[in-house]
Amino acid sequence: MEKFELLLQLALKGAIGERVRITMRELARDLNTSPQTILRKLEELERLGYLKRSMEGKKTYVELSGEGITYLSAVYEKLGDVFYKGKKIIGEVVSGIGEGAYYIRHYEPLIEEYLNFRAYPGTLNVKVIFPKTVFDALCDVEPIIIPGFKKEGRTFGDVKAYRVRIDGIEGAIVIPFRTIHPPEITEIIAPVNLRKKLNLKDGDRIRIEVLG
Repeated sequence: MEKFELLLQLALKGAIGERVRITMRELARDLNTSPQTILRKLEELERLGYLKRSMEGKKTYVELSGEGITYLSAVYEKLGDVFYKGKKIIGEVVSGIGEGAYYIRHYEPLIEEYLNFRAYPGTLNVKVIFPKTVFDALCDVEPIIIPGFKKEGRTFGDVKAYRVRIDGIEGAIVIPFRTIHPPEITEIIAPVNLRKKLNLKDGDRIRIEVLG
């Protein structure tokens, strides 16, 4: 068990800025290890100056020191560089419900006008793994609004589009204003059949770079 795991668990229990009561058994269960290992690691972190430990009778209290908080902050910054330097979406390819081609055909002239490419008649459906939802990834990105229209007695609503790149191929995430998909599912359009071009199958993991 690395010191980061235990320090993070203590921080999650509120040991930043105040003392919190802990038990070896509870921490061992949380971190899937033994109480003896927790005790040994606490003693080590105390010697290193990462936390302060005190006893009141049989009760153990801990609080992260300035060094411990600084250590967690440094790890947080490094993780931020990994996940947030440039907007990225990590997801898995999934099957859609087969309606993509129908809607692409109707929106095709507008897609070409607003996104400057002729879309392949179909979408690549992706289940978002990171961040939690596609909306978390796009919350501060200005969308391109593809306006709705009426055709053959049917209303087609506005669509929000966000330019993206996958393995060098530029396309767009498209989100209808009235979407039927849950927030962890998104659709991507491109000038090519992304499944065939990138040899993708359900379950394959992909990285999507947000260009906006």
